[in-house]
Amino acid sequence: MDFFGIGFGEVLLILIVALIIWGPKRLPSIARMLGKTMHNLRKATNDLATQVTREIDIEEKERGKKGESTSPNGSPAVRRDAKGDE
Repeated sequence: MDFFGIGFGEVLLILIVALIIWGPKRLPSIARMLGKTMHNLRKATNDLATQVTREIDIEEKERGKKGESTSPNGSPAVRRDAKGDE
């Protein structure tokens, strides 16, 4: 199991330390809070990538209407970088 670049042993150690620090009563609420935070972070990241892609598309359309050339490297590469594709 490889979770965020750490192995099963490290995850188990983190859970044991968290259990000792916060106790069994607070641990579920803390885990829920962390889960919601991770969800919101992923959503924000995806929204940002989508917005950047939209802006690039709008700019390409405007350049196409004006007859301007695109960047020397080509904008599809920029779009792939914005999306995180390789």
